[in-house]
Amino acid sequence: MQVFDTLAELAAFRGQLGPSSWHVIDQMRIDRFAEATGDDYWIHTDPERAARELGGPTIAHGYLTLSMTPVIMYELMTVKSLTQMLNYGSNRVRFMAPVPAGSRIRGRARLVKTSARVKALMAAFEVTIEIEGSDKPALVAETLTMLYE
Repeated sequence: MQVFDTLAELAAFRGQLGPSSWHVIDQMRIDRFAEATGDDYWIHTDPERAARELGGPTIAHGYLTLSMTPVIMYELMTVKSLTQMLNYGSNRVRFMAPVPAGSRIRGRARLVKTSARVKALMAAFEVTIEIEGSDKPALVAETLTMLYE
């Protein structure tokens, strides 16, 4: 974990954050995400059909993979002077490879740019989610975070 004392220190940072720890994306997590979002498409929720028609396990929702970015970012960095941190959105999200049920993923991030706000910093991070054993990432996204001191 990279520790910054202030937002100014974060804004001056140039380098890679990570990797995070590995996170298991098992069928239970996929099913809970499907229930929460109402997206119960069979490629995510029906292991028997997936085995029969896809020749393998179900795959995680792309948005489940994207939703792991805050957990990963909490592992990658902290700012001691921080009073509040809010997800602000994404400029770009690309789902590069499916995440099979039972896979482990982890993330890395790179600070792309920052812009000062009143008592805050808008930070854009390029987040890459890797799948254990795969050369191709599951996801590459530019996420926006508003950080307050």
